[in-house]
Amino acid sequence: MAFAAEGFDVPIREIARRAQVSAATVYRRFPTKEALFAEAFSEQLAMCSEIVEEGLAEDDPWDGFRLVIEKVMEAHALDRGFRAFVAQVPRAVDGTADRDRALRGLLELIRRAKEAGEPRADFVLEDVVLAMMANDGIHAESPRIKAAASRRFAALMLQSFRANPVPAPLPPAVRLPLPIGWAGPVRPRGARVVRPRAGRRSGRARDRVHAPSAPGRRARGRAGQRSTGSAGSAARRRRSAKLSCSSGPHG
Repeated sequence: MAFAAEGFDVPIREIARRAQVSAATVYRRFPTKEALFAEAFSEQLAMCSEIVEEGLAEDDPWDGFRLVIEKVMEAHALDRGFRAFVAQVPRAVDGTADRDRALRGLLELIRRAKEAGEPRADFVLEDVVLAMMANDGIHAESPRIKAAASRRFAALMLQSFRANPVPAPLPPAVRLPLPIGWAGPVRPRGARVVRPRAGRRSGRARDRVHAPSAPGRRARGRAGQRSTGSAGSAARRRRSAKLSCSSGPHG
């Protein structure tokens, strides 16, 4: 799907090309890009509305809010189309019935929870948006691991949203790949690794990284120049000796 791959800014011509139709055909069915987006993500819009309605049906306001956050974040972690849909709200679906119903429901849940004294006094809807953006950064080897990581992250976020967090066990942690650059210290450019000889301090010695110093580089450069100059002088002496022999008297 073009929207999922490139976002809301993908041109209508590109959408038409992928659908193997003309741009005029697309415009005849969908007069605006917003209308096309709403149709393309109608399932995701309906899912959001259903999740929020389920949260509103809970007797306890915090339980309803917690249910919505957990379910939306898990869907956001697993469904690429859902992530693309959330990334463009509200710009792409502003004014649609499902979008308005879901947003009103979520705001009502937050209002109820605040009346019950559950969330922090300074908690706002944009904090949920921040959590969704961070949830989008979860990378895992499989959908199962990604869903488990998202559940744990949702629990951490809910604890941070709460005015008086109640100690409770988090969902199990899962192994995630470290970002590039976190695997160890960065080696300076031009550095060399000195490895211990076999049998010397076996099991204890560690690799040492040595970066060449500027004075060391200059010293090597002067030594190379002296070596080159000596070789050039010897060659000139040999040429002079040959010329002397060739130009001397012949018996």
